[in-house]
Amino acid sequence: MIYDIIIVGCGPAGMTAAIYALRANKKVLILEGEAIGGKIASSPLVENYPGFKQISGNELVDNLYEQVEELGGVIEFDKAIEIKNGEIKKVIGEINVYEGYSVILALGSKYRTLKIENEEDYIGNGVSFCVVCDGAFYRGEDVAVIGGGNSAIINAISLADMCNKVYVIQNLDYLTCEEALKKELKNKNNVEIIYNAKVTKYLGDETLEGLVINDERQIDVKGIFLSIGQDPDIDCVKELINLDERNYVLVNEHCATSEDGIFAAGDCIHKNIRQLTTAMNDGTIAALSAIDYLKKINK
Repeated sequence: MIYDIIIVGCGPAGMTAAIYALRANKKVLILEGEAIGGKIASSPLVENYPGFKQISGNELVDNLYEQVEELGGVIEFDKAIEIKNGEIKKVIGEINVYEGYSVILALGSKYRTLKIENEEDYIGNGVSFCVVCDGAFYRGEDVAVIGGGNSAIINAISLADMCNKVYVIQNLDYLTCEEALKKELKNKNNVEIIYNAKVTKYLGDETLEGLVINDERQIDVKGIFLSIGQDPDIDCVKELINLDERNYVLVNEHCATSEDGIFAAGDCIHKNIRQLTTAMNDGTIAALSAIDYLKKINK
């Protein structure tokens, strides 16, 4: 089958694009190589999504997914490893090859790591990215959150309710999160913020037992949650389309990339603000632009 639109990525941007395309009666395929929902699915609480005072990331993702399914969207669990442009675009996955007249890249991002010695050995053995997924394993224990932005502080607040002590380790001399989160964090009496600190070493043999900051201070913790940002997950298109110096996809105001019929949306594109609402805005623009493109090629 040749789809009208293939959407690579099933996060908020991808699912928003799918909803608009499906409502325009387009044949839509969504490819997802990991978990549905992207990074927002692991957020314990979303408080800045209009229309909802509070909603969990997982609940929001479930609502989006249900809407896509009800509209007839096809979702395949396959990781895209290469995309080839042409009159008919080919998305080459690990399992199958998919064909479409247009493509929307909603590739999202991947978590940054500290890039210190033996880090890979500790990921999944005490070092995690997801409080919703792994936080309960450390109930009653001492843990550390690395970072000072919104995600880091949301994670710290959540962990403070279940852990004995939470260290927030920030490499700057201030937190970069929203003021409302700073106030909420202050109300947690089991949180210690360490400023101007850089994690230089993980401690422990088979599993994590602690960390060292600034090559000096040792802190004993059973879990570390990395919340230091993300990088665009663009491996499948890095040889195809124009990227900026940080490997984000360059798009115009129509979310069109440098390749005809290939659009991009969400956290993978070059922009200054990356929020849930802006990702969904990008998805809307990309879908409508793809629909216009299909009209131009009489599809």
